[in-house]
Amino acid sequence: MTKVGLAISVVFSTLAGYLLAVEDWQQIDIMKLMMLAVGGYCMVGASNAFNQIIEKDLDAKMDRTKNRPVSSGRVSKNTAFTLAAALTIVGLAILYIVSPKTAMFGAISIFLYTSVYTPLKPLTPLAVFVGAFPGAIPFMLGWVAHTDQFGIEAGMLFLIQFFWQFPHFWALGWFLFNDYEKGGFYLLPTRKKDKKTALQVILYCVWLIIASLLPATGYTGRLYLSPIAAVLVLAAGLWMLYGGVQLYRKQTDKSAKTLMLISVTYITLIQIIFILDKFLR
Repeated sequence: MTKVGLAISVVFSTLAGYLLAVEDWQQIDIMKLMMLAVGGYCMVGASNAFNQIIEKDLDAKMDRTKNRPVSSGRVSKNTAFTLAAALTIVGLAILYIVSPKTAMFGAISIFLYTSVYTPLKPLTPLAVFVGAFPGAIPFMLGWVAHTDQFGIEAGMLFLIQFFWQFPHFWALGWFLFNDYEKGGFYLLPTRKKDKKTALQVILYCVWLIIASLLPATGYTGRLYLSPIAAVLVLAAGLWMLYGGVQLYRKQTDKSAKTLMLISVTYITLIQIIFILDKFLR
């Protein structure tokens, strides 16, 4: 119901943002870190549960989703709604204790995901653009949790994860195109697996590289990247760009799946680079 793997990866992004916000190791509040992890998990879990309720009939048509708890009938809509509502209330309460702004952004995330992104998915490929907003909130949420402020630093973390969403989800939409089609979802920007879609993947990879390297310029407040770390981030970005170029050249499901796997590794890798650079330099 809560998609444990996805939820854990989102929580990791949130905790990474928190660690980047603290001045040093001594400032780390273990209790706040744990509350952030639990509250964040509850919010992601609630979003996923609400999503399964809304898309119950569509999920039943697709191979990758037909065995989900709600679409398969193992969990009723009422039970799923009760779980989703409970997770929302508990998650918001915990995040509010962390800081009011953290709870506010958490609430915005779950609203956009369930009330805007999910209903738009069967209607327009622009749903991916809308979904990139709640998807980009977790990385900056950790920063806001520590500082209770949304400044240039939190904005940069948001921007990095925002641009990352597009090549990631378009790669997913490419190699699962036929399955998504069964459910009436056309998530690729041109609604087709063609060079125009692949070109947009490349363009967003370029924007992602630029956004990821901006902290190395020294103009992003306390969010700073050393020259050595910037080289590592650039290398990771070029790896992802290479995956995008391969998709453009080959236009195969295999190249799309490779890009998707690269993207999952990339976002975790650069978050680790940012953290290690902060505490080791």
